[in-house]
Parts: sequence; C-alpha cells; structure tokens
Amino acid sequence: MLTEINFDGIVGPSHNYAGLSVGNLASTRNFGRTSRPRDAALQGLAKMRLCLDLGLAQGWFMPQDRPNQAWLGRMGTDMSLATAELRYAAMSASSMWAANAATVSPGADTADGLCHLTPANLVTMPHRSHEWTGTLAQLRLAFANSASFAVHEPVPAPFGDEGAANHMRLCSAHGQPGLEVFVYGLQGGSFPARQHRQASAAVARLHRLPAERTILTQQSEEAIAAGAFHNDVVAVANENVLFTHEQAFADREGLYAELREKLPQVVILEVPTSAVSLADAIASYLFNAQLVTRPGGGMALILPGEAKATPSVWNWLQTLLSGNGPIRELHVADLRESMANGGGPACLRLRVVADPATVDPRFLASADRITRVEEVVRKHWPEEIAPDDLARPGLWNAVASARMRLLDALGLAEL
Repeated sequence: MLTEINFDGIVGPSHNYAGLSVGNLASTRNFGRTSRPRDAALQGLAKMRLCLDLGLAQGWFMPQDRPNQAWLGRMGTDMSLATAELRYAAMSASSMWAANAATVSPGADTADGLCHLTPANLVTMPHRSHEWTGTLAQLRLAFANSASFAVHEPVPAPFGDEGAANHMRLCSAHGQPGLEVFVYGLQGGSFPARQHRQASAAVARLHRLPAERTILTQQSEEAIAAGAFHNDVVAVANENVLFTHEQAFADREGLYAELREKLPQVVILEVPTSAVSLADAIASYLFNAQLVTRPGGGMALILPGEAKATPSVWNWLQTLLSGNGPIRELHVADLRESMANGGGPACLRLRVVADPATVDPRFLASADRITRVEEVVRKHWPEEIAPDDLARPGLWNAVASARMRLLDALGLAEL
C-alpha cells in the first residue's frame, strides 16, 4: 500500500559547529561553539519516535563515513596535512539533513509508474559537495527494488541541486497523482542561490514528469537575503495544503493562480508579513516544520521549540488552530543541536511515497529499533566536540568507530 514514509538522517558522531554554510544564519552565528553530538542524535531519534507515535511510517539514513579521507585524497592531502577549512569540510555531519539528500517523485506522478530518486549534488558548498556518493550508495541499497524505484546519478556540476528542500508536492492524497513544484533561486543580497533552475528542470526530466503537472517557480530574493537558504525555510506543502510565508516566492500571485488552476482543491495558508516577519519566520523555522497527515485524517505540524519561543509565531499558530482549517494539531520537538546549525524538523527528513514492503527493511524504523540505535549513540557518540578537537586523530578514530558500531547494529556493514 502506498504511504508517505519520512526518512530521517541519523545525526552523525562528528556533528560540530564549524560555520561552513554561507547564508545559513544559525550556522554562522554558532560558529566555534562546542557541539554535543550525543544529544543531537538522541534529539533526532526522539523526533522519529514522535512520528511513530503519531501513526506515521518512519525510515532513516545512516551517517556518512567521516572524516572523508577519500575526498581529501582526491585533493592531494589528508587529515593530518589539510588546512583547517578542508579538515572541517571532511568532518562535516551535514548529511544528517536528509531533505538535501535527494529529490523524490512518487510513481503516481511519473510516466513509467516508478518512484524516481535523484541525489542532490550540493555543489555550492564544499563541505556538502562530497555527500552525494554516500547518499547514492544508500539510495541504491534502500530502494533496490527495480520494479518500484529508479535511482539516478546527480545532476552534473555546475548546476547546483540541493534536493527536496527546494521541491514541494501537492495532491489530493499521497498515493494520487500530484503537482510537483520545483523552487529555484537567484542571488539574494550577498548570499548565493543554491538551487539552479537548470538543475530543477533536469530533475523533472529525469523523473519523467509530465509538463502539465510540473511547475518551476522562483524563490524570492528577499527570502534568500534574509537567510532562507532553502525554500523549505519559508514554505512547506502536504497533500492539498501549501503553508507559506507571504514573501516566499518571487511571483506569489502567479504561482497561486497556477496551483488553483491545476489543483482546484488546493488550500493556500499564507502567513502575512504583518503577523510574522520574515526574520521571525526564519529564526523560528516555522515553515521548516513537518506538515503531516495523521492516519485517521487531519494534519499536524511538528515544530521546533524555537517556534513556540517566538511570540509572533506562536500567537499566529494559536489563531490558526482556533479556525476550521486543515491543520488541527501542533507538536513541539526539542532539536536544539540541529537548529543551532540551521536545520529544523523538515531538514532532517526526506519524504518518500512508496509501499514500505518494497523498501529494504534495514532502512525502516520501529520503536524497538530506535531503542537499539539510542543504546549505540549513548555508548559511542562523543559527548562534546570543541573546534580544536577536529584536529585530533583520536577524535577522527572515535567518530569512524562509532559509525561502524551503528552499521553493525543495523546489519548495514556494507556501507
């Protein structure tokens, strides 16, 4: 049976605050702080458990091999000789944000009936540009059933693709044909655009999407300049609902008109700037919430604690709940460690509409399996990583060993 499965990235043991993400205000602001990888991973696992408790299907992706010695070797160096910048990039745990792992088009939308997945190349940021090889290996393993899935290689450089964080899907129900909305960017003030129009168009072609059910629209330059480095910081969609900030899109009226023409049942919940400023929306990650459909019907928002702590945001949400709209529940998750690097609930997950029976079961979570992973994390994940620790061979070895312990516990040693 087709259902939406949220695949979360398990936060890796090298989680640190190296401030590598230009345009990501939280990442820049927290540069040099001491991180807490163990807490970060446990917070992410607690969110997965919350999703299970809500009756949702839950999957996961593994942390990637860190430090990435193979990537450094291609640049003629290694961890002991690399500059601090390259060393930080080689130790990055940013693959935890699975929304950037790939773009996914369910079989209900595609010409061949297969669910298509294209890993993001992430070429704009050096610390993320080497993730795709590890991501591709996991996608090929998790979605190896060729009767149900087609896994592509990334769009080639220099066309930047940052995955599902810049892709939305609107439909009457997850298993029904839908509209796929690709959001690309241009320069936003001093910040670069990470999603190129050419990359979005290429993914749509690779996924064999009919032109009449594909929309390319531009993210507003104001949003990028304000720190919305991905569209999912200012807009999120679920089934027939688009939940968005007033300043998310360059041509909001044109986009809304096209959505209403192609999907008459669409509900557009727009938060006005007069109620929630762009700055508050971005700082609170209001739109980086997970907007999900409960099995019994009705939608819920899974929000970071920062949304509740921002008065304008929380007041607007209370007004939302008091109405008769599609969003009926709010659930708050503590994701402080991820948020401090600029990643909220939606950053941590990749949505895949598929029959769970067609997915490699090692990539599907249950309450018991989450408990098993929590035990590994508590025993082997570093408690803290200070910036100077990234130069210590002892940490490099501990991080690699911790990851192998997790893969062994889940029967994924081939990764």
